[in-house]
Amino acid sequence: MFRNPFARLVLALLFVVFTASELRLAAQQAIFRSGTERVTIAVVARDRNNRPMAGLSAADFEIVDEGEPRAIMDFRSDVSPVSVALLLDSSGSMRVGPKMERANEVGQLLLAAMKERIDEAALFVFDKTVRTAHPFTSEFDRLQSALASVRPYGSTSLYDAIAQTARQLASRPGRRGLVVLTDGVDTSSQLTAAEVSGIASAIDMPVYVVAVGTAMSLSDEAVTPKAEDASGNLNDLARWSGGTLYRVASTAEASIAARQIVTDLRYQYLIAFEPGSALGWHRIEVRARQQATLQARNGYWVGPSNSAR
Repeated sequence: MFRNPFARLVLALLFVVFTASELRLAAQQAIFRSGTERVTIAVVARDRNNRPMAGLSAADFEIVDEGEPRAIMDFRSDVSPVSVALLLDSSGSMRVGPKMERANEVGQLLLAAMKERIDEAALFVFDKTVRTAHPFTSEFDRLQSALASVRPYGSTSLYDAIAQTARQLASRPGRRGLVVLTDGVDTSSQLTAAEVSGIASAIDMPVYVVAVGTAMSLSDEAVTPKAEDASGNLNDLARWSGGTLYRVASTAEASIAARQIVTDLRYQYLIAFEPGSALGWHRIEVRARQQATLQARNGYWVGPSNSAR
């Protein structure tokens, strides 16, 4: 076959042209896939007086991924509506003292600080399992009633509840956050604080924990080593996810926490960058080129992660 030298030459040239075209197409596809993949990170910048810093630009930030700088691909600084998932602890430990009343107070104040018909919120309650008390809405009357009607009962799977609710909030657009109203006790979760913070970080979900009590305030028989450990780890969980832990023991503290959470979410800077190619967990650091205190998640996943479990 193809004994004619000229035919063999033509065939060879066609093969070279075809191979080169295939290589160019593959390269274009690779570049296109790489260019469309991005990691978005929500960043809160505060000045020395702990007030949100507005008016910053992409040039004011630097993203460091495992020690390597990453170019910023997209940057959003506009003030836009926020989505908040309220996760209320309805377990039996919330019956002790005024915990449930204080948690309800924080929730009501937070809704009052939001913009009705513009922002949106939903209420989830948990003990051993999570259930939706009211779906996302921009009209807060029924949401406020649902919040006030929760009665505590049952065991506590705090970490599992945070992970499950964070996943539900992941599909909400724009600026979003998970606000956990709890006494900090966990008696039956399968997940750890570190695992939950990884899930929240992987989907860029800041977790704000409002602790209305601690395990130390419970009766001796209600305190377990696991409960004490859960209370101690909540600060790390919130910080690693890009959120904050608030300890609330008065109406004044409840008001401060509610207003600060809404302000943080409303003034988030959304920064997108191209991820690294190595599979697994990537530790990132957001730096400011001027004096500012930054709050952001501490990493992201490349490839399958426990956020999809």
